[in-house]
Amino acid sequence: MKLTVVINAAPSSQAAWSAYQFTRTALDAGHEIYRLFFYADGVLNSNALSVAPQGEFDLVQAWQTLIAEHGLDAISCVSSSLKRGILDSQESARYERSGTSLGKGMTLSGLGQLVDATLVSDRVVSFGA
Repeated sequence: MKLTVVINAAPSSQAAWSAYQFTRTALDAGHEIYRLFFYADGVLNSNALSVAPQGEFDLVQAWQTLIAEHGLDAISCVSSSLKRGILDSQESARYERSGTSLGKGMTLSGLGQLVDATLVSDRVVSFGA
């Protein structure tokens, strides 16, 4: 089954943790993840500058590792990301900022990517409000 996973919740939430566990389990079961789409506060899962408190699971790093290991298409909504200070090199230059914060393996893009994923996937599963 071809799945798209939409993550709307910050990495500190149960919803983001559940999305990660669901994605891992789906991959282990042989399902295809067509796209991960981080939206609203969910884009905080794509912030490479995030640091988990000592002794806590680093969900942001876990997402980056999962994306790299499986070559997943991971989109961080550009408008939600910019609003929360998550920039790639192109947006950093565009807005004359001094650095980048988008996680490895992730791409900034718009809602068109979510529409495309909805049309192509067998199921779209959303986590968070």
